[in-house]
Amino acid sequence: MGPLSVTLELDPAYADVAQRSIERAGLSELVDVRVGPAIDSLRALRDQGADPFDLIFIDADKQSTPEYFELALELCRPGGLILVDNVVRGGAVLDPETEDAGARGMRRFLELAAAEPRVTATTIQTVGSKGYDGFVLALLEG
Repeated sequence: MGPLSVTLELDPAYADVAQRSIERAGLSELVDVRVGPAIDSLRALRDQGADPFDLIFIDADKQSTPEYFELALELCRPGGLILVDNVVRGGAVLDPETEDAGARGMRRFLELAAAEPRVTATTIQTVGSKGYDGFVLALLEG
């Protein structure tokens, strides 16, 4: 049996920490850590014919989230979930004139998700020590 989980990390130092933690937990045979730009890793997974994922969690550079979401739609099985973090951006997604590239990316993602007929999604706001934000929980319908 191959890996059941794949994690993507841009920074080799962070990937090393993740890999060591996975090894200490005894899960090395179950988790594939891939290092490099997420867009390249996602395309490689698609091109390699990876088995569809049950759950995809997107928490990467926010301006590229729409592209990650489009690839996630290709990599997720029908009935699977796509979670996207940091979508509220302290309310900046509501400002059409924002200069925040992350907020603009999230706004584009939310528009894409709303227009995608195969997806039923909701945004859940969170509040914590870093202010308020939120995540999207999207179900890819079969």
